[in-house]
Amino acid sequence: MLVEARRASANERAQRARGGIEPAGDVYPIMRIAYPGAFLAMFVEGFLHPVPAPATLVAGAALFLAAKTLKWWAILSLGPFWTFRVIVVPGARLVAAGPYRWVRHPNYVGVIGELAGAALMIGAPVTGVAGIATFGWLIVRRIAVEERALREAAR
Repeated sequence: MLVEARRASANERAQRARGGIEPAGDVYPIMRIAYPGAFLAMFVEGFLHPVPAPATLVAGAALFLAAKTLKWWAILSLGPFWTFRVIVVPGARLVAAGPYRWVRHPNYVGVIGELAGAALMIGAPVTGVAGIATFGWLIVRRIAVEERALREAAR
């Protein structure tokens, strides 16, 4: 998370320097608490339960690794345009390389996979489902903000 935060911060500064605009209505202030909060809640629940079966642990680790790989493929494909915030640089072209050739928002697929994989590895079914549902709802709202901003920038 720290590597991602540093990269996002540097990219955010660069986008703002190029005239990047942050649209109104973003749920980032909630997401920045909910994402680490979901992991923290899962760790607490996992601490209170027995260690998951080896097969569940391996499945969770595999899912987490696959999700993290997809997320980093998306991050690297976006390059300097990837940030935690929605910032649209006027005149910038929509990225259609990497996983964006097949999925409109692969980063968010990766985030949900990270949460699901962690929940399995840690043995946190209740907070895992709650975290995925909550963050999924935030992602749906976030995508609406992103799509609106991209439509407005294309005009």
